[in-house]
Amino acid sequence: MGKLVVLTLLGASLALIGERLLTLRERLSSTREIKSTEPQHCHLIEGLENGSEDIDILPSGLAFISTGLKYPGMPNFAPDKPGRIFLMDLNEQNPKAQVLKISNGFDKEPLNPHGISTFIDKDNTVYLYVVNHPHMDSTVEIFRFEEQQRSLIHLKTITHELLKSVNDIVVVGPEQFYATRDHYFTSYFLILLEMFMDFQWTYVLFYSPREVKVVAQGFSSANGITVSLDQKYVYVADVMAKNIHVLKKHDNWNLTQEKVIQLGTLVDNLTVDPATGDILAGCHPNPSKLLVYNPEDPPGSEVLRIQDALSDKPRVSTLYTNNGSVLQGSSVASVYHGKMLIGTVFHKALYCEL
Repeated sequence: MGKLVVLTLLGASLALIGERLLTLRERLSSTREIKSTEPQHCHLIEGLENGSEDIDILPSGLAFISTGLKYPGMPNFAPDKPGRIFLMDLNEQNPKAQVLKISNGFDKEPLNPHGISTFIDKDNTVYLYVVNHPHMDSTVEIFRFEEQQRSLIHLKTITHELLKSVNDIVVVGPEQFYATRDHYFTSYFLILLEMFMDFQWTYVLFYSPREVKVVAQGFSSANGITVSLDQKYVYVADVMAKNIHVLKKHDNWNLTQEKVIQLGTLVDNLTVDPATGDILAGCHPNPSKLLVYNPEDPPGSEVLRIQDALSDKPRVSTLYTNNGSVLQGSSVASVYHGKMLIGTVFHKALYCEL
C-alpha cells in the first residue's frame, strides 16, 4: 500500500512537471517567424542606447522616457551607469532626447527606473511618478516637472509592504495610483520557480495616503497598466499569460474583471491613443531570446493596436514588427498626433511618423 501511494504521488508529480514544462515552453517559444512591419519614416533616437522601458506623453506633446533599467534576468549594456529620465518634445520638427536634471537632494546613483506615469493637477502642474528599484528594492518616486528648466524636483519617496516587485504604475489622482506586482517572490531562483509553476500570485494594488489595498489578483505576472480615456476602465497586461485584462473601476477604487483579450504574444507596457482610445501594446514576440541573449540572434520587437477593447470582438492590428535587426525587446509604444515612440527593455528607442 505504501509503495502504491509513493508511486501514485511520483506519477502525479512527474505529470505536473511535464505539463508545466510544456506550458512554459509554449509561453517562451522563440520559433515564431518575425516578418517586418515598419512605417516608412522611422529612425533610432540618438542618445537612447541603454533601454527606454516606459514612455508617457503629455497632452502637450512632451514625452517622458525612463532608461537604464536593471532587471533580474534581462540584458543590460551599461550595468555601472545609473538610470535616467529623458524628455522629447514631439512638436519639434526633428525632436531630440535630452536628459532631465534631478534636483532637491535626490540620490541619483541608485536610480533604476521602471514604469512611469504623469499626473496634471488642477493648476496645470505636472507630476511624474516613477517606479524605482534602488538596490533591487521597489519604491515610487514623485517628481514635479519644471518645464522651463527642463528639470525634475524630487518631492517624495513612497514605500509600503505591498509595493514589492512593482512593475508599472498609472496615476489616477493626487498621490493616488494603481500599481502592478509582476512577481510574488523577490529572489531570482524563486522567481524562476514561480514562472515554472505559474502560481498566479501577482496582483494590482491601489495606493493612496489613506488606504493601500490589493484590488485585483490572480495574474501570472501583472505588468503594464493604464486607464481608458473616460477613466472608467483599467487595462492590465498579464505578460506571461499573453493577454490584457479589462477591469471596471468602482467608486471605492476596487476593480472587477470585464473581459480578457488574448493576444498570443507576451504583452509588456500599455498606453492609450489619446485620439481614439485604442490600446497600444509593446510586445515580445520571441521571449526566450530575452532570457538567453545572443547578439547574433537577438529578440525581436512588436507593437499591437487593440481597437474596440470593450466590444465582443476587439480588433487587433500590427503597427510594428522587427526581428531585432533594428530594435530589440520592445516594451512600450506611445502615439501623439501621428508620431509614435517605441521603447525597449534594454536596447534603443525608435521614432516613427505614421
